[in-house]
Amino acid sequence: MSAQRGQRGAALLTAMIIVTLIASLAAGMVWQQYRAVQIEAADRARAQSAWILQGALDWARLILREDAQANRQKPIDHLGEPWAVPLAEARLSTFLAADRSAATDEEGPEAFLSGSIEDAQSRYNLRNLLASDKAAELEQRVLDRLCSQVNAPPGTAAVIVEGLRSAFPVPPSSPASALPPGVAASVPDSESGPLRPANLDQLSWLGLDADTIKRLQPYVVLLEKPTPVNLNTAPREVIAALFDGVDLASAERLVQGRKAKPLQKPDDAKDYLPATVTIGADRASVVSAFYIVTGRLRLDERQLEQRSLVEREGLNVMVRARERVNQLLDR
Repeated sequence: MSAQRGQRGAALLTAMIIVTLIASLAAGMVWQQYRAVQIEAADRARAQSAWILQGALDWARLILREDAQANRQKPIDHLGEPWAVPLAEARLSTFLAADRSAATDEEGPEAFLSGSIEDAQSRYNLRNLLASDKAAELEQRVLDRLCSQVNAPPGTAAVIVEGLRSAFPVPPSSPASALPPGVAASVPDSESGPLRPANLDQLSWLGLDADTIKRLQPYVVLLEKPTPVNLNTAPREVIAALFDGVDLASAERLVQGRKAKPLQKPDDAKDYLPATVTIGADRASVVSAFYIVTGRLRLDERQLEQRSLVEREGLNVMVRARERVNQLLDR
């Protein structure tokens, strides 16, 4: 009897072990299948989001091309044009529906698209600091005034100028425009120099802290070549910093005046600025070539943002740089 009970116990234990192994293997297979489905879904969502944002970018390029076509006889760019109107957040199904009746609150994906086009030449271009001789001194004074207006720490302009000149060495006989276009972050010629920043966030490589970069970000840009400031789109802080003897009040008069009547040429700004101000065509303009296109796709608590730098030459609008940021929104 004892031997039979022992055999029965061993058989029962063996059966339990087999069942446990089978359950473990089955659970592992289910988990692997679940993970594979999740990864496939994430890859599909990422690819779809990229295509949607690419479509939004192509739409923005078309708007800029149509603007250039409309202004061929008298090219000026100002904030009263269609490209300057941002796209408010809209449900994606309103764009994808075959007809208006198909877009309802109950149908379509829970995805929302928004975006904007910003004139990059409304900001002061840090590439101008790489000019040689007297022009470099003039540009550094501009940046000094701008840093003072945004309450950046003393000496910020000198840090930026020194860092950029170390990262992008310019021979004395070569103009700044001779620098290669589309410079990406890489090791400069001098091993002791800083890395070459490709965007404003990378100014931290030159020694700027995050707070200083945040203060400067709405007013400066780093383009691939020197550019004038568009007086029809620039904020008052940039206009006041651009010229000697111009305060914020004078710059604000220009900003308010151009709302009623956009400047047709740079010299029109003299109606709002002190008589002593000299407006050079190489430093001020009413036409822009560079734009920043921002597209945002929101899916529940996640948002994918794409920022693209485009250049317009005639009727051609070319993408010069692009970056995507995946954000988790607070709820």
